[in-house]
Amino acid sequence: MMLATPDLIRETAQFSRLRGLLPRWREVPLYRAVVPDEKLLVSDVDARTRFLRMPFITKQEIRRDFPHNFLRPNQALGSLLQAESAELDHTSGTSEEQLSVLFPRGWWDEQERSVLRLNRFVAQVLDENPGARRATIAPPACNGQSCPTVWQSRAQRTVRTTRFVNLARLPFTLSDTELARMADEIAEWSPQFLDLHPVHGVRFALFCEQERIRVPSLRFVLCSYDFVSVVHRRILERVFKVPLFNLYGSTETGHLLMEDEQGEMRASYDTAFLEVVEPDDRNIGDLAITTLTNDLMPLVRYRIGDLVERQEQPYATTYVVHGRLRDTLRAQDARRITTWQVDQCFGGIAGIAHYQLRQKADGVCWLRFVPDGTGPGVEELKTLTSRLEDLLHLPGGVVSEATPWLLPAHSGKFSLTCRV
Repeated sequence: MMLATPDLIRETAQFSRLRGLLPRWREVPLYRAVVPDEKLLVSDVDARTRFLRMPFITKQEIRRDFPHNFLRPNQALGSLLQAESAELDHTSGTSEEQLSVLFPRGWWDEQERSVLRLNRFVAQVLDENPGARRATIAPPACNGQSCPTVWQSRAQRTVRTTRFVNLARLPFTLSDTELARMADEIAEWSPQFLDLHPVHGVRFALFCEQERIRVPSLRFVLCSYDFVSVVHRRILERVFKVPLFNLYGSTETGHLLMEDEQGEMRASYDTAFLEVVEPDDRNIGDLAITTLTNDLMPLVRYRIGDLVERQEQPYATTYVVHGRLRDTLRAQDARRITTWQVDQCFGGIAGIAHYQLRQKADGVCWLRFVPDGTGPGVEELKTLTSRLEDLLHLPGGVVSEATPWLLPAHSGKFSLTCRV
């Protein structure tokens, strides 16, 4: 039995909102030929039917003839930027070359505030601290706006209530001197929360544990920028001793899902419409996003390149983020194995700070991991490899080795799983 909860009411009302937005999107050159005429949208049911017949778009369509494919006849990019009514950003280029992204000035912060309030604990902290400060530890190359890309002074890296403290792309090569500088800046800033890339955050957390550094002002940790593994979560919660919450989204779409206080990923119905395309027998499919608040560059049925699992609960619809489509592995019986499924094998396994499972064309898998402390014990490593072998049905087993570091992609992001 489905309950008429506020979440479900907002989800149901989304097609009414789409009905109102479709005529506006018809003015956008990219969608002019595919958005139905307003006269055909006589009801929400009509809007739903005709919307779901529209083609999907990919990065290729977004990139083609940008920004003219989005700007309406009375709009010019130069004028919008000069009037400071728009911001131009770039994605990190995780799976392809960078995308340019256009959004109204202040849009990013506004939609982030909306998504964060899906978590009641976070909302309470922000209500108690209207000017809540954050310290951000993210790869400098994550994009051109959200993270500094060149060396900057402490003052230059402090933007309103946010201080960016990381200046290095490779967290595992950071010296104790540099980590101490980061810790000093955070202590001086006294933030209410940390905004972390999980791998960079883990490296910093282990240094804090080694030096017995605490951040007394800290109320919670926010993880975004990349897939949050159970091994990352274990260390971050152990060291900082505050709740950790996962925030999922992308530069081009904004924030989409927020982990609530029960550990479930909830969608932001006010900012985006989510579809799970071509789900498999486990209800895992390709995520398609329609943004609802970026009038300058609306993305309609945009296949983002990530896999999610939609879970319909009696009280709400929740999601499980399974990782990038391009990072999936193949079991011996040809089943698709996602990053999330691999990551569940690491539950309860101590001694691992970060890892990558690489699968060769012949199906053989090679696990490389960065140790946490002295690393996993013999029995723990045996349990882990046994779980991976059962998941992938590997007759040849999994080869594993410890390593002091693992390299990110050029975007600064790390792949926990990949095929080579």
